Amino acid sequence: MKQYQIAIIAYPHSLLSAVYGFAETFELANEACEEVGLKVQITSQILREADLPTNQANYHAVLLPPSLDKACYTKKNPNINNFLIKQHRQGAMLCSACAGAFFLAHTGLTDKRVITTHWALEGLFKERFPKQTMDTSKILINQGDIISAGGMMSWMDLTLELVQTMTNAHIVRQLGKTLVIDTGKREQRYYQQFQPNFDHGDAAILAVQHHLQGHFAKQQRTENMATLAKLTPRTFLRRFARCTGLNPNEYVQRIRIQIACDALEQTTQPFESIALQVGYEDVGSCRKAFQKIMGLTPSAFRQRFVSLNQQ
Repeated sequence: MKQYQIAIIAYPHSLLSAVYGFAETFELANEACEEVGLKVQITSQILREADLPTNQANYHAVLLPPSLDKACYTKKNPNINNFLIKQHRQGAMLCSACAGAFFLAHTGLTDKRVITTHWALEGLFKERFPKQTMDTSKILINQGDIISAGGMMSWMDLTLELVQTMTNAHIVRQLGKTLVIDTGKREQRYYQQFQPNFDHGDAAILAVQHHLQGHFAKQQRTENMATLAKLTPRTFLRRFARCTGLNPNEYVQRIRIQIACDALEQTTQPFESIALQVGYEDVGSCRKAFQKIMGLTPSAFRQRFVSLNQQ
């Protein structure tokens, strides 16, 4: 019988639905293994912060659930940090869901890795860990010894990934049927919304951002935007990128695609009409930009996210 020991860290203000959801899903996986005669057992242990300093066990994986409280994960927690580093040295996989990625980054073990977290936390994460490479378009990034998952409910994706690692694809498919969830691959960018940063404190750039919100469908020249900001074009481009994380063309494109997403969800207009309304003269270019940013074609996006009042 192959046995796996999993630690679930129930740190203060962690999402209890995820903490207990991890444990319960592993129990269901054990039942599925027993039904088909697969000699694998996954044992999980929920650990509180006070349990960590004296814990001498060796785990195959350590799980960090999401949280709704920024104060509990933006600062380094010495007990959790030391425990994670120790377990990693002993061969444990370190796994995070959503805000749990902050604990991974605090260890320094992800400095040369690519990890993911909830797309809405990307700005805060970059502010706290400016050198950390992020890819919030992904729901899950598995690097063998470090696995990170994105959205609030990505703890389910993480659990299924671990189950497949420890058992096989058949067990994962059976879990999907039991839980009535989709076990197919998906990406976090399907769910992303463009949320511009307006609280950077640069009044000149903020004036241009406000202008772009109301004039995104019109062609925007760098010289005109720089004039509006009362800056030279070179200074404007540098400060705009610093404040928004994008160049002006990328920024306008993101606004346009977000407006297109909203229209696809909330109206029955054909995409050709939407593309023209948001500023694209060539519908093909709009469709290409949409798929690059959202990871879905416009028709697939509408099919997945059509609002209830349009069904």
